[in-house]
Amino acid sequence: MKPPYRILHVIDHLGTGGAQEVVWQLIKYSKRTIFQPEVLALFGEGYYCEILHKCKVPVYSLLPDDLEFYHQYFCLHFHLLSRLFLFLTENRYDLIHSHLLWSIMFATPMAALCRVPVRLNHEQVYDPVRHSQGNEVFVGNRRLRLLSNRLSHHIIAGSNSIRNFLCQEEKVPSEKVSLIYNAVDLERLNPVNVPGEREKWRRIWGIPQEAIVVGGIGRLDPQKNFPLFLEVAAEVSIRYPEAVFVIAGDGKERQNLEDLSRQLGIDGKVRFLGFVRELGELYQVMDLLLFPSRFEGTPLTIFGALAMGLPVVASNVDGIAETLKDGKDALLVPPQDKDLFVQAVCRMLQDRQLAKRLALTGQETVRRLYSAEAMVGQVEALYLQLLEDKIT
Repeated sequence: MKPPYRILHVIDHLGTGGAQEVVWQLIKYSKRTIFQPEVLALFGEGYYCEILHKCKVPVYSLLPDDLEFYHQYFCLHFHLLSRLFLFLTENRYDLIHSHLLWSIMFATPMAALCRVPVRLNHEQVYDPVRHSQGNEVFVGNRRLRLLSNRLSHHIIAGSNSIRNFLCQEEKVPSEKVSLIYNAVDLERLNPVNVPGEREKWRRIWGIPQEAIVVGGIGRLDPQKNFPLFLEVAAEVSIRYPEAVFVIAGDGKERQNLEDLSRQLGIDGKVRFLGFVRELGELYQVMDLLLFPSRFEGTPLTIFGALAMGLPVVASNVDGIAETLKDGKDALLVPPQDKDLFVQAVCRMLQDRQLAKRLALTGQETVRRLYSAEAMVGQVEALYLQLLEDKIT
């Protein structure tokens, strides 16, 4: 092995998500004189496929974009494994970097079988349901995860909660796990004050110019806890009739959430925007980000909002509580505590000086500690250490 080292990022799919954003950052800011990155999606292509092509890297896909189908029919996992085997025997890499559950379970062991010199797993989120001993999914996947951890040379944990789980529950040696927080691309999210932009995007999304806008961003699934977002919105709208609530993202819970907004009597105040391609435009429209996740790795959505100078109310869980300080960078609330979320949102809307102060200190924290370029530097330093260890 010698530079440029061939690096393959393997990920479940290239749709929207924090892990996909991290892969793109690792490509965008890669030192191309030392590393030659490529990307393999197990299922389909998606939003980030187009972005990655613009970075002029090879992007491959093994199977059609139907992850749920493969969840239902376990026997078809062999189809995935056979495709992986052929791909890794036909294409030789110096290092395999596996992102997300399926890639960790299947790509890393297959890379070991195909004698890829260095294998790296990247754990982005600690899911207490998925990692529960009594959960069916956990029971079905646990052996594959444990095997993958043993066959990997190193693991990146996206938060200390993930690192603790790996070391304490899965008995991974602590020296085999590095804590590297995800980060935000400050080049994309730069709060340049362009006159008329806020008004333009409010018109496009049908939001009154005088409205107070509270936003939620993320996949519409149980982790992001949008039912609580809507319950908080219903309480806040009583005190602030001019408030409008926007939800950016898509997922299997959308219809249920729309039904809930009608049941709560706030369907006229809630805008379901679907997938928003450029979050920088949405952040300019909003006055506050409300982020009530049940669990979280590194909060890229929150980092993005703070980078744009937007105040935040969020759950004090996992990577959020590890990277931000309550009362300094944001207002952090115990998860599932609706009353405290309502109080925090109303406090931010009432005390604009507080909101401005938290937004500014949060912005400074993100810019100082959580830039994508710095994160990529940490990861690539780990690449070099692992590759050099293997050479020697």
